Amino acid sequence: MSHFAKVVDGIVTNVIVAEPEFFNDFNDPEPGEWIQTSYNTRGGVHYGQDGNPDGGVALRKNYATIGDSYDANRDAFIPYKRFNSWVLNEDTCLWEAPIDKPIDGNKYVWNEDNLGWELVPKEFAGNDV
Repeated sequence: MSHFAKVVDGIVTNVIVAEPEFFNDFNDPEPGEWIQTSYNTRGGVHYGQDGNPDGGVALRKNYATIGDSYDANRDAFIPYKRFNSWVLNEDTCLWEAPIDKPIDGNKYVWNEDNLGWELVPKEFAGNDV
């Protein structure tokens, strides 16, 4: 089975699982185009079931989800932009903060008002800190 994203005016409105042959007889009454997407693709890399890159075909840069955009020129799904200050990485088609997230074993969240990373207090960070 494969995943397909319904794209209307460049925006993903639905994602389904189907065999490609399904579309041979499918008469979709709604406007838009069904474009194949890969559940195992993120940032232009294909990942195996173990979560590690496996060298497979990375289809359209990212797995499509509702609200994402599809850029036909790049042939890429681009996630919804959550923060105005973030910039698009042209290689991965993922949004990135204008400054790198600290890598120190703590958990951080982006603060758009301050344009910076804020430390999540340990009591709210969960067990992975």
